[in-house]
Amino acid sequence: MRRIVAMAVLVLAVAAQAEDTGGRKKRTPPQEFGRVVMSNQAKRAKVASVVFDHWLHRAKYTCRVCHVDIGFAMKTGGTDVRAADNAAGMYCGACHNDRTKADGGGKVFPACRAGSSAEAPGCARCHSGGSDARREHDFASFTKDLPKGRFGNGVDWEVAEQKRLIKPVDYVDGISVKRAAMPVQKDFALSGKLPGMPDIIFSHAKHTVWSGCEGCHPEIFTGVKRGTTKYTMVEIFEGKYCGACHVAVAFPTLDCQRCHSKPVQ
Repeated sequence: MRRIVAMAVLVLAVAAQAEDTGGRKKRTPPQEFGRVVMSNQAKRAKVASVVFDHWLHRAKYTCRVCHVDIGFAMKTGGTDVRAADNAAGMYCGACHNDRTKADGGGKVFPACRAGSSAEAPGCARCHSGGSDARREHDFASFTKDLPKGRFGNGVDWEVAEQKRLIKPVDYVDGISVKRAAMPVQKDFALSGKLPGMPDIIFSHAKHTVWSGCEGCHPEIFTGVKRGTTKYTMVEIFEGKYCGACHVAVAFPTLDCQRCHSKPVQ
């Protein structure tokens, strides 16, 4: 019975996240998992859309610094980024400004320059939607020495950070504000709602490394006291609550045992 219940939940997760292609389910390729196409302003300007890969940026920056300090919305299309905003040092331009230091001693290329157009040389590095523009970083080469994961990008980003194979930056000059760290809460268990389903062990320590407290509270989880916010697995599969990250960017909900890790006694 336990095995049947676990399989039923896994089937629901796959159905909720897979792409429907004529009745067959297709999993997103690892290099495309977490990819965001930014087209709000591109369509109006009649230029190629911006293709943003989370895997490259999450290896260099925390989720918190982009979605809290810089202010990117958590949903695709939720931030109406303009070239003028980037040129003024907002959004992508907070780092892509030809001043921020990059790995290897160089500088991060500028996102947009005042008065330039998306047809200018170098713009295709971001405005690459619908083209075969060559990227500076190859996914396979970039991730080949990182710990492997079962789903998503096929990378265990949590272990990679713990082993200091990646060192995500949590501060951007001119944008972030230095603040005292809050005490890290202890891990706690959340009971599975189905008989035989292992309990969830939730770790604040693991989440705050990437998202801080502000990444989840109060916009995703209104309450800060355990049990205040009520939600279901269906809502998570729909991209709400835990699913705000664990559907399209963080390890997906297909990886049931990453959360349901405490065996039922």
